Amino acid sequence: MVPDVGTVASGRSTMYNDNAFKIGLFGANCSSGRAVTMVPERWRATWRDNLALAKMADAAGLDFLLPIGRWKGYGGDTDYQGATFETITWATGLLAQTEQIVVFGTVHAPLFPPIIAAKQIVTADHVGEGRFGLNIVCGWNEGEFEMFGVQPGDHERRYAQGQEWIDALRRIWTEDDFDFDGDFFTLHGVRAKPKPWDATRPLLMNAGSSPEGKAFAIRNCDAFFTTARRAATHEEAPFEEAAGNVRAAKAEARAQGHEIGVYCVGVVTVRPTKHEAEEYARYVDENTDWNAVDSIMEMKGLNTKPPELRERLRNGYARGMGGLPLTGDPDSIAQALAEVAAAGFNGIAISFINYLDELPYFRDEVLPRLERLGLRAPITEAAVR
Repeated sequence: MVPDVGTVASGRSTMYNDNAFKIGLFGANCSSGRAVTMVPERWRATWRDNLALAKMADAAGLDFLLPIGRWKGYGGDTDYQGATFETITWATGLLAQTEQIVVFGTVHAPLFPPIIAAKQIVTADHVGEGRFGLNIVCGWNEGEFEMFGVQPGDHERRYAQGQEWIDALRRIWTEDDFDFDGDFFTLHGVRAKPKPWDATRPLLMNAGSSPEGKAFAIRNCDAFFTTARRAATHEEAPFEEAAGNVRAAKAEARAQGHEIGVYCVGVVTVRPTKHEAEEYARYVDENTDWNAVDSIMEMKGLNTKPPELRERLRNGYARGMGGLPLTGDPDSIAQALAEVAAAGFNGIAISFINYLDELPYFRDEVLPRLERLGLRAPITEAAVR
């Protein structure tokens, strides 16, 4: 019997554990991670470091690893994100060496033919025994697409192509001996075995920010990544606007007959004291690779924005590529994450300047505080596999 094309095992949808608030690591497959900085200790993203990080995160009970799909660096003095690992191959290697953590692959739909992508994803999914997740990207970086000789087209066309791509994958994962005739993909006599692990499908996520992107994510995905911006004037409800956006996304998904988790991204600088954390953040800021930041701004077409907005965006890209800045001592970081959870977010993908150097302190000091707040299960009880 062919399972429903929308079927996703409960273990996948909850990322295998009882953590009320999920925490993952974002961007470790790329040199410099998410920080556009020239500090010498910045993340190098070697395979050995990625493997050590994955094992550390797995043992710490973190929930997922989320890579960036990057094919070409941004330049600047550091060639920001110029050295990267292809994400499905990266995920497969890490899944083979870990036990519980979910590992995502980030795939540009216009660059991966559906049959090849479906087979690669199923391979990773079997290696991880169901722990692979798929982050679908419909594309924005035209400089990268030019390397492939691919024309992504306008915004609406990209999401129409992405929809057809995921429709094709769902059929490849559940059916055999079928034809698929679409506007973007024409497939005949399709047969692909094995199917995804345990007759289900991988977790699907998307981070579209435009109206088309949000609609695509809510229509197709189990997880939607969006912005959590702290309001400067609402001390009692610092994420009031974000909370409204979270409620709206979840309500829309429910109206379409399914549940969706809503996540955000953040940049963590945690030290024993607030002063130490702020001093380190200032040191990183003082060593920003501004040439790379300006390259990013140019690629995204943001230099035409009004001066005040342009400067805010420029500063946001400098540290964490616009992620929520979380700087302070363990108590303040835990409290900030609790506020994010209270706004309705199901989890957060965080980055550090150097993941391997900084994760141990976060693990030892912040995670226990989140346990006491009821947001995380003790490590020994988190896994249910």
